[in-house]
This record gives sequence, structure tokens and C-alpha cells, in this order.
Amino acid sequence: MLNEISIKNFAIIENLEITFEEGLTVLTGETGAGKSIIIDAVQLLAGGRGSQEYIRHGESKAELQGLFRIDNERHSVIEKLAEIGIEVDENVIILRRDINANGKNVCRINGKLVTIAILREIGSQLIDIHGQHENQELMQEKRHVFMLDQFANDQLKNAHSNYSELYEQYRKLKRKLETANENDQQVAQRIDLYSFQIKEIDEACLEIGEEQALEEEQLLLQNFHRLYESLHTAYEAISSENHALDWVGSAMTELEDASSVDENLKVHSDTVAASFYSLQDTAHDLKSTLDGMEFNPSRLEFVESRLALHVTLKRKYGKSIEDILIYRDEIAEKLEDLVSRDERVDAEKERLNHLIKDLKVEADELTFIRQKAALILENAIMEQLQQLHMEKASFKVEIKQRTDESFDSNGLNDITFLISANIGEPLKPLVKVASGGELSRIMLALKTIFSKHQGVTSLIFDEVDTGVSGRVAQAIADKIAVIATHSQVLCISHLPQVAAMADHHYLIAKDVQANRTITSIHDVKQKDRARELSRMLSGAEITPLTLEHAEELLNLGKERKKLFREQDAHII
Repeated sequence: MLNEISIKNFAIIENLEITFEEGLTVLTGETGAGKSIIIDAVQLLAGGRGSQEYIRHGESKAELQGLFRIDNERHSVIEKLAEIGIEVDENVIILRRDINANGKNVCRINGKLVTIAILREIGSQLIDIHGQHENQELMQEKRHVFMLDQFANDQLKNAHSNYSELYEQYRKLKRKLETANENDQQVAQRIDLYSFQIKEIDEACLEIGEEQALEEEQLLLQNFHRLYESLHTAYEAISSENHALDWVGSAMTELEDASSVDENLKVHSDTVAASFYSLQDTAHDLKSTLDGMEFNPSRLEFVESRLALHVTLKRKYGKSIEDILIYRDEIAEKLEDLVSRDERVDAEKERLNHLIKDLKVEADELTFIRQKAALILENAIMEQLQQLHMEKASFKVEIKQRTDESFDSNGLNDITFLISANIGEPLKPLVKVASGGELSRIMLALKTIFSKHQGVTSLIFDEVDTGVSGRVAQAIADKIAVIATHSQVLCISHLPQVAAMADHHYLIAKDVQANRTITSIHDVKQKDRARELSRMLSGAEITPLTLEHAEELLNLGKERKKLFREQDAHII
């Protein structure tokens, strides 16, 4: 339900905050006071079309914010918000929309920036606004199948789940086959390309780690002469006559002799001795290395050509040897698919044919269930129309079965709500019925039935009672009260019969302050309701008779609401 709404610098509203409760809330006031402006604000908050013309004169932007509470934790709107990464704490959803003078809109849900399309999608699941000139869900023919399915609910749930599972398989397989139906020449070209690339990679005999080893070997070969000279000079410095090894050997002999006299010199004798033998081993290793060194120009040429091949392959197929080998496996799989394409396509076509047969069975089951639900719905709507004093009206749910394989997510049905307001007039699609008092009653009858099934948290009626009076006015008041027994309803009305049914009553007034027009809202307490209803009955002048009539309407409203709640809106 809609708990709170904040409106700032919107049209003639400077700053307005309204708290709403459960049940029926009625907004009344003089024409032009700003009642419909409040509904316009709610509509824009729910993603309706807006413009900078809504911004209060002299201000830079209009700010709209609404707080909603969702009782059902499994409500589709919570699932949708989770899909787009918006968290919902304690089942609270806050919509915000700023309309700037430069024409830009800033939309947020629970503080997160969203597009106007997302705001509209979420808003449509929270608020259902119905006015005489609004293009509502009921007036969108493509939505009629969803509404009939919501009405059928439990009877359709399992069948729709079975159909949806098969339809998803069908959709994916059909798309896969459409993609596979490429031009034969294109397929042949891809086979040649993949075959060439695999052959080129395989002939290279690539090994992971080879490149690093080649680079190290290249470095050695390119610096062979420099390395040889350095090792030879080092060897000569150690082993040549009167060089390092001879001098260290002499020092070792002298220290051994000295340590025989002074044991304190033993540690130095051992250190020099260790150095001598270490140098001797090093000289031996250097000699072996030098004897084994031989410059091989052809080996350097091979290493460099091998590294050049790596560069070429990396430029074509990947940044590293690992990437090239992964790419090779990927195109090998694609090549296998292309080579076995005809066989695979034939098998998948056969599987698609089986899916179509199974899908047709499930679609027929959906049609059968919808046909039964449609009869119940037709009777329920006709009962509502009679209660709204449209005894001569007719309502029918037209279910057309497509004969071809044009499946969609809802089966093979095209569903249209048909209505005839008077005897002798043909049934016409609801979307083509002229607007006016009759349309308002038709829509109210439909809302009475569907409000339990649509899942929206708040229903808003914007002067749907225009142009009616007498017993029709009371019938409309009753219907709105019935809907309010199981949904939050906000209603702008000029009918005292509707206002008398209100659980909460607000008066919208227009004042002039500092040469500016300002809209304000006042909670009409119980003791003041009779005066407001009296004003609605007689106009500006309130008389004892109109007050008595107003009290009578309030008492009658209490009795009828009690009856409706006891019956739990038993309309089906």
C-alpha cells in the first residue's frame, strides 16, 4: 500500500506531505483546488509521462517521493527489484522522481538511480490509476490474457508452468536452428578457415614454457664470444702459473706450518685451505665448461626463427602460448559442429517437431482452462454490471485459438474483452468503447473483479463518478467500498455517496498567500464529515436539512461497509 507521498514545487502545490492508511481514502474539494494534481503527481511518480511544465513557477525542479509497504514478501515487484540489484528492507519501497527545468528526469528506487522505463515497470505493479481519460491496463488488449490468467489463478498455475518449461526449450532450439541456417558458402568458408588455423597451430608443435627456454638460449648464443672470453680470463686468473691458486696454495702451506706452533692460527689455516680447494674446484668446472663450449650459428638461427614463429602465432591467435592452444581447442569444437552440421540440424529439427507436438498439447490445455474461467468471469462481470444498473449490458471474453505454430509465452490464444452497453448493439472490443459514464461503470465492474487478482498495492480512482447521480451514484459508491475491503483505494470524488463510504477523508483546498496560489490538504475528522458532505450535497450553503441528509448518508455508509466486510466482498 501507499503509506506516504511528498510533493514539492509541483504545479500549484508548494509543499505537501500526505499519509495514507488502509481501506478507502476519499479526497474532496472544490473544482480546481488541486485534487487531480495530486493524482497527476502519483502518476508521474509511477513513471507516467511528465514535462517541465509541471514545475511550479519560479522553481528549478519538482520533487515527488512515495513510500510503499508490501505485505506479500513474494510479490512480483520484490522479485523484479532483486533482478536489477535493488534491495528491499522490511518490505519498504521508496520511489522518487525529480523533474528539472532543463527537461531531465532523475528517478530513484530505494535510493538507487534507475531509468524512467524501470520506474514505470515497478510503478505499474504498485499503483493502478483509473480516470476517465487514462489508458489503463484494462484498455490494453494485449494485457487481457494476463488478466484472465490471474483470474483463473490456481486452476491455471500448473498448466502454465508445464507450458512455460516446454516453451523455453522450444524458443531456444528454434533460435539455434535459425542461426544454423546459414548460407552453405559461408559455412564452407568457415570450415576452410578453421582447418587452416588448426593445421598452422598443430604444425608449430607449441609447448607451454618453450618460449621462455628459447629466450634464455637466445641470450646465451647472442653473447657467446663475450661469455667465452670472460670465462677464459677468469680461469687464467685462477689457474695460470703465479696466479691466484698458486698464491693461495702458498698461503695455505705457511698457515698450516704456523698453526702447528700456535693453535690460535688454526681457524685461519682452515679458512684459507677451504678457499684453496673451492678455487681448485671452480677452476676445474671452468675448464670443463670452456672445453665444452662451441659456437653454433645454425642453432642461433633456429632459436630466432622459432621465436619469430611464436610472435606470428600470438599476433593471430592469442597473447600467449596458453591462449593460442585454448583458441585451437575452441575452433576445433566449432569445426566439428560445422562438419557434422547437417546431421546435427536434422536431429534438432526432429527434436523441435516433438517439442511442437508437446507444446500444442499444453497450449490446448491452457485454452481449455481459460474457456472455463472465461465463463465464470463473464457471469461475475455481468453481475457487477447489473449491480451498477447496466442491466442491458453484455460482456464476453473472446478466446481465439491460433491454428499455426505461432506460439508465444502464453500459448496460442488471442484474448479480447468484448462489451455491449445496450440491447441491440453488437459486442465490441472494450478498447473501442466510447468514454463517458458508461465506460466508468464498465471499468469499475472490471476493477471490482480484477482488483483481487492484479497484485497492485494501491488503486486510485480519479473522478470515475463524473456524470452519474441517484441510484447509479450509490451503486458506484458501493463498488468502490467493496474493492477497498481487500485493497487500498484512493478516490477523488464529487459524490457525497462515495465520500460517505470513506474510511479516511481529506479535503483539498486552494488558498492565496503572498500573491501565490497554494494547495493544502486537511484531514476531515469525524465531527466535520457531515459538514463536508452537506457542502457536497447543496453547494456553498449548508442547512439543517442538508446536515441531516449528510448524517443519514454517513450512517448508511457505516452499515453498508460493515455488511461488505462481513461478506468479505463476496462477489464471485
